[in-house]
Amino acid sequence: MAEFPSKVSTRTSSPAQGAEASVSALRPDLGFVRSRLGALMLLQLVLGLLVWALIADTPYHLYPAYGWVMFVAVFLWLVTIVLFILYLFQLHMKLYMVPWPLVLMIFNISATVLYITAFIACSAAVDLTSLRGTRPYNQRAAASVLVTSRRPQLDCRRCLL
Repeated sequence: MAEFPSKVSTRTSSPAQGAEASVSALRPDLGFVRSRLGALMLLQLVLGLLVWALIADTPYHLYPAYGWVMFVAVFLWLVTIVLFILYLFQLHMKLYMVPWPLVLMIFNISATVLYITAFIACSAAVDLTSLRGTRPYNQRAAASVLVTSRRPQLDCRRCLL
């Protein structure tokens, strides 16, 4: 039988050290929320939520134009949430191979085009689907105004800061 070597070097680690490293990596960057990009993304989230809440409170499923407005509002709101979380927890730094300024520019340009089409659809359908002065008319008219006021920011120069 072979003898046990007299000099054995062992290395131990505790699982707590690995857990601390992963938890500290997911701390939110509150400086991002105070930055211009973070403030504009928060504004996008609030106004996007307001648009789809106003449309969702009406019988939008009866009219195809409002279905399009609802799709645009909810889809872009969810994508904005994903991008906000990526930047809030600095996950975009871990995905360094993605050109984030280009991604944000493409998202904002496509969001602008989609919101313009949603505004046109919503504005054209308000008078046809509601009586002036009724609650659905007021909600749909307010949603069409919010769609035009919720233009995404196009300033991506400070995305990597």
